[in-house]
Order: sequence, then structure tokens, then C-alpha cells
Amino acid sequence: MEIIRSYCLNDHHVHFQVVSDQAACLQNRFGRVNFEDPNFNIGLPVFTIHGTHDGPAGVDGMSAIDILSACNFVNYFGKVDPGSSDVGQISVCPVFIKKGATSVAVYGLGNIRDEKLSRMLQTHDEIQWMKADSEDDWFNLFVLQQKRRKGSSTNGINEQLLPSFLDLVIWGHEHACLPDPQEVSGKDFHIIQPGSSVATALSSAEAKPKHAVLLEIKLYMFPLNQGRQYRQTNIPLKSVRPFEYAEVELKDQLSVERNNEAALYEHLDKIVDYSGFSTITPQRFGQKYVGKVANPNDVLLFSRSAQWNRTRENTDDSEEFEPNELDQQSIEELIAESNLNMQILDENDLDSALHDFVNKDDNTAFHSCLDKNIEAAKNKLTFAREDFKTEEDIALQLDQCMRDEELSQQASRKRPASVYGGSESSWRRKTDMSAFYRTAPPKNDDDGGKKGKAPFIEEE
Repeated sequence: MEIIRSYCLNDHHVHFQVVSDQAACLQNRFGRVNFEDPNFNIGLPVFTIHGTHDGPAGVDGMSAIDILSACNFVNYFGKVDPGSSDVGQISVCPVFIKKGATSVAVYGLGNIRDEKLSRMLQTHDEIQWMKADSEDDWFNLFVLQQKRRKGSSTNGINEQLLPSFLDLVIWGHEHACLPDPQEVSGKDFHIIQPGSSVATALSSAEAKPKHAVLLEIKLYMFPLNQGRQYRQTNIPLKSVRPFEYAEVELKDQLSVERNNEAALYEHLDKIVDYSGFSTITPQRFGQKYVGKVANPNDVLLFSRSAQWNRTRENTDDSEEFEPNELDQQSIEELIAESNLNMQILDENDLDSALHDFVNKDDNTAFHSCLDKNIEAAKNKLTFAREDFKTEEDIALQLDQCMRDEELSQQASRKRPASVYGGSESSWRRKTDMSAFYRTAPPKNDDDGGKKGKAPFIEEE
């Protein structure tokens, strides 16, 4: 916030206009971009979507970007309802920007669970891309923050699923810096992947030079030069903390004895890595680097080669697994294989709650999931109450069910096994509905209408 305040709040003139319905495309209650607010001097407007770690969470679906937006520091767009089962469509409303003869439509979509977004992109009309009504020629720019998977829609977003009307895609989330535009087979758009601005993971992709990208867009409307053109300028970041990454197979180092800890210690003082040799304490090894590197306890990372097949596809051969990354596909498969047969909780909602609890550290995720599904169940019962019996009738019905069940169990103890195979006690027990009775709809005696009714439970 100090950086934004230092460089974005000033008297400089903003040379472009936002001509779209700002209340529809921006996530703030004031319904306008920050530089049009007469109470603020915004000389450098910032437009942003939310990412993976600052996405909407909690009961109110709040994001850290909502705080910056409320302070009028940024313009927040591309936010969608983080729910899963009750959201059937997403409308992507762009920010329409005009400067002179150039018109740019900036589409944005904040981070959504990869599996959900991939499924929606493959389903007709689940994502609606709002387009300009005017006849002006627009440069269509799309900003997203998702895992990128070339040629695959598993555990990530396949770039082939994006619509062809786009001209350029700015792809976030992936840490590898690939600032030069990349062509997409069979599509008319290119992809620029700026990568992370700081090293946040111990991987080879983070060791590559990092850049910011200056994008210039020009629309030529003259008959001889009509078309959409852009150019990018890669700006190397000079303030990135130096980061070195290397892998060494100790089994290939002939000068190191396999079980000689002293020799291993001496060798790792020159080249740092491990593969199949006796280990040493990384923290003790890192003490000699205190004051020289920022993470002395992480100088050594011992790991063993995985014994299972890895089927995850990468954007390039150098990309690796993030060590703390949640494998969402595995979690969904685990839930599906559990055969939970839940009557109240929705499996998609439970999956989303688990994702938010792990990836977003949302301690209220499961509580919100439970409240949401209980409320949905109550609403269904309320809408169907015309077919219910009175509360008194359902109480008598439940009591009779419990008596019949008790008599049936007593009789089954004296009765021989069924000739059809199996015992009668193997049949599924009726559910105890006493808790349900307590939550029956309230009576409505004020207007002379029908009393609230509880559902009729039919004997099997």
C-alpha cells in the first residue's frame, strides 16, 4: 500500500477513458474507476484481478483486493462468486478503455478452481463473454490466473479452450518468466506469461531472469493499415534477490564415497544436492551461511526420486512440481471414490471447502459449506410444504415407525433366517427423524393461512 500510495497517487493526467458500464465490470460499491473520484488524485490507475492466495474466502467472500479497492487504491475486476454447485454461469464483463482511435477491451477472470473452470470452458454457454455493442474495432485482452496445461484439461487450463476472438492473453500464476508472445496452434491469439516478480519457490523456473512487460497497443483504422497491432518491451527486474538453483546426482560423483559423511559434507560445501546417499542435518550445514544467504536452513533440500508415474503435463520441460501445491484432481478423485452418498452436503461444495481450507487457509470453509447446504435443504422443504402433513401427524407417524421397528427387531431375533438369503436385520434402518421434526416450518396463524407442515414419511 505504501508503494501504491507513493507512485499512483499524484496530479498526473490520465490520458484514457473507461467507457463501459463501470458498475457492472468493477467490484466496488461506488460504481466507478478510482481516477474519476473527485476526492482522490490518481495519476497511475491500477487494474487487477485476484490470484490464488488472495481469492475471495470466508462467509462474505472477501478478498484482500476488496480492501485495496475500498481504499480506492486499485480497480478490482474479474471477481466471480466463489461458490460451486449453485453457480451455473459466469459473465465475463470487460473494462472498455478508449484512447484516441484505439479501443481496448480488457477481460479478466480471477482465480477459480482449475477443475471447475476447465469444465465450464468445455460446456456451451456456461461462460458468457460480454462484447461491445458499438461497431468500433476492439483489441481484446484477457487476464487470468490459473495453472497452464498445454494440450490437456487435467489439473489445469488447456489454452485451446479459450475463445478465438481474443487477441492477447496475459497468463498469470505460472512462475516461469516467458515474456515473449507465444503462438497457440489453431487460435488467433498469443500468450504472454510474465511470471512471478519475486522468487517464491525453490525450483529451476524461479532461477531464470525475471521481467516486467510493457505492452503498447495500436489500432489502425485507415483503409491501408487497418488491423490490431501490439508490441511488448521486456524490462529486466533489477531488484530481484539473487537465486541460484542446481541439481547434482551424487551417484555420478566418483570422488565421493557413498557412506562417508565427512566426505559428503566436504563435497556439498562445493556442490549442494542429494540423491541416494546418507543424509546430514540441513540446519547444521546451513549455519555457516548465516548472514550470507536469506534462507540458510534451506540451502540443502534432501529428496528422493518418486517411485510412481507422473502424468502431469507441463508448460515446458523445465517446470517441476511445486512442493506445497495441492493436487486438486487427486482430492476430487478421493472424494468420488469414497462413495459418500451424502443426502444434505453437495460433493462439489465439499470439494470447494477443502480447496479453500488448504490453499487459502480459510478456517471457516467447512462451516460455511455446512451452513449453505443446510439453508438450501430448508428452502427445498419450505417450497414443498403444501404436500406435508401437520407437525402433530408427523410426530405420531415417527413414533409409530419407531415402535414398528422395535417390534420388528424383536421378532427377527426369534425368526429363522430368510429363505431368500440374508437376515432381515440386514435391511437398511429407517432414519431417526426427531431432529428433522424440531426444524419443521413454523406455524402461520396470523393471516389465516395453512399451518406449516412436515413431510410425510411413507413406510417401505
